[in-house]
Amino acid sequence: MAGRHDKDVAYVGDSRVVKRRGGPLTPPDYSEFPGKTEPFYPNFLLKEWMVAVVCLVAFLVLTMAHPSPLEAPANPNDTSYIPLPDWYFFFLYQLLKYEYTSGPYTVVGTILIPGLAFTALLLAPWLDRGPKRRPKDRPVATSLMLLALAAIVFLTWAAVDERQKHVASQGGGSGAPTVDVSPDAPEGEKIWAKQTSCQGCHGVDLKGSGFAPSLEHVGSKLTKEEIIDIIKNGRGQMPPGQFQGSDEELEKLAEWLAEKK
Repeated sequence: MAGRHDKDVAYVGDSRVVKRRGGPLTPPDYSEFPGKTEPFYPNFLLKEWMVAVVCLVAFLVLTMAHPSPLEAPANPNDTSYIPLPDWYFFFLYQLLKYEYTSGPYTVVGTILIPGLAFTALLLAPWLDRGPKRRPKDRPVATSLMLLALAAIVFLTWAAVDERQKHVASQGGGSGAPTVDVSPDAPEGEKIWAKQTSCQGCHGVDLKGSGFAPSLEHVGSKLTKEEIIDIIKNGRGQMPPGQFQGSDEELEKLAEWLAEKK
């Protein structure tokens, strides 16, 4: 240690950091301890920044390749709509559907099971106190993590699969029931059967409600062009953009409504 009378060697874990007394704050020289440690700036910070950039770019590519699916505009009068949580809560949503985690056992699915999972996470440092880092050398932590990951993946898959089957059985869209129409029905009637946002106000049978007029004889009051204009731009309490479909489908729907006199 000759020539180091003005230095102290501080041991931090398995690293040796030289601490100077007084003088300017210059970055220490780590060349004497290869493989032991490295300066936080810029080495460690640069690595963390590069990892963050890669993750951010991957996330942006994913959002552009698979954009978020958008449903119909919110309609408070559509009582058939089934709200869903965000995808990262799907596993909890599915958990509450099972017999012993719902109904009289709701406390099991809402408090007991999540509470056990969070307690195990909090106690992980005390449950596995070994110094080794390899997963095979940490059986308790590895087992708990694999069990939690398997449960989350399975419950999320089950929720998505059940939702897709429900939507398919209801004829697509937001999952709300559609009107039963004959295969020989006019195209306009078939298009109306899919417009759940319109049905929520004007009724499935076109008889209207307390705040939306009846459409049973709308053809006696409005022409096809006027109906299209109202559907596109709205009128009174009816906001624009309620119709979900193409311009061709809108033409057929307006033509069908104009014939109701």
